[in-house]
Order: sequence, then structure tokens, then C-alpha cells
Amino acid sequence: MPAIDLNCDMGEGMDNDALIMPYISSANIACGYHAGDEKTMKRTVELCLKHNVAVGAHPSYPDRENFGRTDLIDQTLRPEDLPSIIIDQINQLRKICYEFGARLHHVKPHGALYNRAAWDGTVSSFICTAIQEAGTPLILYGLSGSEMKREADAYNIKFASEVFADRTYQDDGRLTPRSHPNALIEDADKAIQQVWQMINEGTVTSVSGRKIPIVAETICIHGDGKYAAQLAKDIFETLKQNKIDIKAS
Repeated sequence: MPAIDLNCDMGEGMDNDALIMPYISSANIACGYHAGDEKTMKRTVELCLKHNVAVGAHPSYPDRENFGRTDLIDQTLRPEDLPSIIIDQINQLRKICYEFGARLHHVKPHGALYNRAAWDGTVSSFICTAIQEAGTPLILYGLSGSEMKREADAYNIKFASEVFADRTYQDDGRLTPRSHPNALIEDADKAIQQVWQMINEGTVTSVSGRKIPIVAETICIHGDGKYAAQLAKDIFETLKQNKIDIKAS
């Protein structure tokens, strides 16, 4: 049976984590730098264990004020500052995983850090350095076809090529910035159609109508989306109906 991973950003202060968790296979848990705290991390790890969902760290720039969605490189941070910032977040979540008997499975950068790493090889390299220095093997979740994939290969880090159910794409394969009016897909049918195209064709259609080649190994559903819980359920059921297994990378 073909398989795909469904992941979701969790522990960010939304009220639907428990509703989404039954329909995903991996969770990216905020580690306090853009959202969340020790209490939310513990609660989310418990939910992951209850639903057999892989636990991942979701490190960010230290930027709670802007929810980690402002690029701080060359403003208040240098790229070389990133390893210590990321390792600290990984270690905070790993400590909680140890306490609950869970295993830390992957790392997925959040927000502006993710978007910067997609095109900036230097930033991607420092993220990989952090993952290596964290000690145990962890999978890096990152944008399909991006610099993160190239750097992960160079560092011999396992990489999961990520695509998005609820975001639109530009012609260069990057996500449409959230500041644009067409950045989000809030119609469930359109999101499912995009997911099906990405899985079956290995392409996604950009906002201008161009088909962009992608590799879909893990599909992200954003937990802060307007209809996130229903979208997660609809995608889960569509994949199951078409005999596609849902499991972590």
C-alpha cells in the first residue's frame, strides 16, 4: 500500500489540537520561541502518544511578538547564531519526550525561519549543524526541492520533502507569502484536489497556472487554519478511501 505522512504544527495556542490529532501521523510542536511553553509541550506530547503520532520539534526564531513570521537574519540575528537557538528548542522538547517515554522523531523549522532556509543555503547549513550537534538522528522536514534538501544531503541527514495542502505556490516552487491575499487555501475541495495532484502527478499548480514538479513525502496541514480540523479529517478520509496509508516518514 502506498503511504504518505500527514503533519501539522501543534502546541501553538490553538484550540483544535485534540480534534486534529486523530487524523495526522506526525506533529511539529512549538518549543517556546514563537509559541507554546513547557505546559503546552507536555500536553501535546501526551496527545501524540495517545494517537500514535510521531513527535517533532518546531523551532523558530526567538520572536513570540510576531509568531515567528518575521525574518530576523541580518536584523537581530546572524546565521551563525542559529545552532544554539535551535539546539535549545530541540533539547527542551527532548527533555519532555524523555519524561513521557516518547521519542523525538524530526525537526521542522517554523515560519520565517523555514521560508528563509528554503532559499538560503547558509541558513539551511546552520540548521543541519544544529541537528547534527543535537546528538541523536533526527529527520529534517523541509520544502520539497529547496536548499534544505540539498544541505541535508550534504550533511547526511535524512530529509522528508514537504508539500502543503492549504498553501498556494509561486512559479519558483516557494510558498506564496502570507501577506498576499491568495496565500491560503480555505476551500476543502481545492485543498484535497491539490493534495491528490501532488501525490499522483508529483506536481503542484502555481498561482499563475504553471505546473511545478515536487516530491510529496509529508503533507502539512496548518493547525491555525480557519477549517483546520475539518480539512484534516477530509484529507485523512480521502487518502484512506483511495487505499493510501498514513504514517510518519
